[in-house]
Amino acid sequence: MKETLTRFENTRKAGVSAQKTSVSIVVPAYNEALLIEKNLTKICDYMHSLENEYRWELIIVNDGSQDETGEIAENFAKTRDNVLVLHHFVNFNVGQALRFGFSNCRGEYIVVLDVDLSYSPEHIGALLHAIRTTRAKIVLASPYMKGGKISSVPWLRKTLSISANRFLSYLNKGDFSTLTGMVRAYDTKFLQSLSLKSMDVSISAEILYKAMILRARIVEIPAHLDWGFQKKVQRTSSIKIGRSIIAYVLSGFMFRPFLFFIGPGFLLMLLACYAFGWAFAHTITKFSEIGSITGPFTVRLSGAVASAFQQAPHTFLIGGISLILAIQLISLGSLSLQNKKYFEEVFYLATNIYKMKVLGKNENSERPDRSCTGA
Repeated sequence: MKETLTRFENTRKAGVSAQKTSVSIVVPAYNEALLIEKNLTKICDYMHSLENEYRWELIIVNDGSQDETGEIAENFAKTRDNVLVLHHFVNFNVGQALRFGFSNCRGEYIVVLDVDLSYSPEHIGALLHAIRTTRAKIVLASPYMKGGKISSVPWLRKTLSISANRFLSYLNKGDFSTLTGMVRAYDTKFLQSLSLKSMDVSISAEILYKAMILRARIVEIPAHLDWGFQKKVQRTSSIKIGRSIIAYVLSGFMFRPFLFFIGPGFLLMLLACYAFGWAFAHTITKFSEIGSITGPFTVRLSGAVASAFQQAPHTFLIGGISLILAIQLISLGSLSLQNKKYFEEVFYLATNIYKMKVLGKNENSERPDRSCTGA
């Protein structure tokens, strides 16, 4: 890897025509030995067709693969000066792999592509065209929007993906149809200014959430998600269903945390109101039945309440517990809403300070040309 990295950096410093836009293609990989060489070749062949317009680099992140993925990727990089392979010695998951790749990008734009090419390389050109013409900070490849398409995706994976995106889209007020997709184009300076911390698939939602805090322009374009390659290549999917579901739920909590408290809180409040309504109605009935008995009003009312309680003690118990839990959940919802607003304000302020101090300093300082280069 050291030899490849040195050659890669020397090529970056050499530079090419400044008129071309520089692009970094980031490809995370985990246990993809059966298909990685063939698919990396397809990506490079496609990028060669764009060299009149773009300077490009390909960054492969081997996320602790237990097969020959890392060795195959290294051998592939030895024949190309603009391909770099980064390695995790253990599997950290896709979020950390992407963060590792992002930190090593030098292109003006970053495009993330899945190594299995479930989104074909042609999506790179479409994403780059969209981000340049719209001046967006992020462009999403969406198979779920109008014009998008899904082919040959296994039922379980398809159901999980659609459900997760509808869930997050609802919490995000329906602004986007695909929030979990990894295939995207980014403005590099903007992406690197975000303080990302996710280790797993929730990184996609985290990026969008923080971009929306900063009021960044985000665009969505139709895409074709095709798993037809699975018919020819048998491989072990790296997705962990249970872990992914938890990550998506936590991503939803990040977008609208108060709904996770206020929703159940109001349902419990309705249950408490029903229970206390029943208790009140039966207390009135019992009170009217013993109304002819002489004695103070408070004594007769206590007797009516006692009679109603004897008839259905569980109603009083359920009503009391539901009311206590409802008040607690609604209170937590209010606190989480307030905390979310504080976080967004602090994140917005901190990001702008970072841009002014760090990025501004880097732009003004003299440093070697680290631009991308074509093959």
